[in-house]
This record gives sequence, C-alpha cells and structure tokens, in this order.
Amino acid sequence: MTDRDEVGTPATSPELVAQDGAAVPDGFSRLWTPHRMAYIKGEKAPPDQPEGCPFCRIPTLDDRTGLVLARGSLTYAVLNLHPYNPGHLMVVPYRHVAGLDDLDDDEAGELMAMTQQALRALRAVSSPHGFNVGINLGGVAGGSLAAHLHQHVVPRWTGDANFIAVISQTKVIPQLLAETRDLVARAWPR
Repeated sequence: MTDRDEVGTPATSPELVAQDGAAVPDGFSRLWTPHRMAYIKGEKAPPDQPEGCPFCRIPTLDDRTGLVLARGSLTYAVLNLHPYNPGHLMVVPYRHVAGLDDLDDDEAGELMAMTQQALRALRAVSSPHGFNVGINLGGVAGGSLAAHLHQHVVPRWTGDANFIAVISQTKVIPQLLAETRDLVARAWPR
C-alpha cells in the first residue's frame, strides 16, 4: 500500500480505519465522554488522607447540615450529595479505611445492619420497586471517594431511567436533599 491514493491524498491503511472506527461496522454505539479523562488521569481525584476526606468530616457536622440520617457506634448513614435517584444514601464506617477487608468484624456487622435499616426506612418513605446495594472498591471500580469505604443504597423504580436521563444527561430529583433527609431520618428504624 502506498502513502497516497490515485488523486494524491494520503491513503488510509486498514489499521487506521479500524482504529478510528470509521467505516468499519462493529455493532457498537459509542458515547464519547472526554470530560471523564480528568478522573482517569487522577486530576480530580479526592484526597487520600483523612484530613481531606468528606466522609471523615461529615460526622463532625450536625445531622441536617451533613445530611446524616442515622448514627451508629461504628458507622453512619448519609444522603449522597449527587444522587442517582431520590433517597440514594451511603452507609459509611467512621474509621477511614479503603477496603471491605480492612473492617473489623464489629464494623462489618454494623455496616450490614445499618444497610438493612436503610432499606426498611426507604421502603417506608417511598415504596421503591427494588434497590441497588453495593460497594465500589478502588477508583477503577467506580469509587469516586475510594480512600474511604462506603456502601451505596439506591432505591429503584420501574422506568426511573427514562428518556430525560438518556437523551439529556439529566436526572430529575423531585425533592430537595434536606426534605429527603428529614423523611428518611424520621422513618429510620430505632
């Protein structure tokens, strides 16, 4: 293959076409998100140290200001500032650890017990059809604050990922976080 085609323009090698994805149908649609590269490169990575960690700071605030729903002796529950759905909360150990296997038995037990309480409170307040419950261990797994372990509890409803989220990259949250916090905190099992 030459560097130029018959009309003198640079020739495109099959490797470049395949790399570019141009004119090679492969069955994938692509959503380009160059803004995410800052996270991949670590440019917007949160501090790894407890003194800069929001999960270490939140328990020092009053419950309404910190959006704290409930406090245990080893863990607490807090609303997510950037919720995927209304009522999206996290259960967080007070101790600044990154790994699930870094928790001692008492912390692990209370993390699960508080997660169960969260499910009960959210069912009482908003009757979700289901839940996503999970932990992202490490930044590569999706943990935006990977240095401090936290378990997400996300209420789900049929159709909650509708056209506005897909087309407009917009999530509709029908209630202010402070209002959600008050409702869930009042319904928290004691």
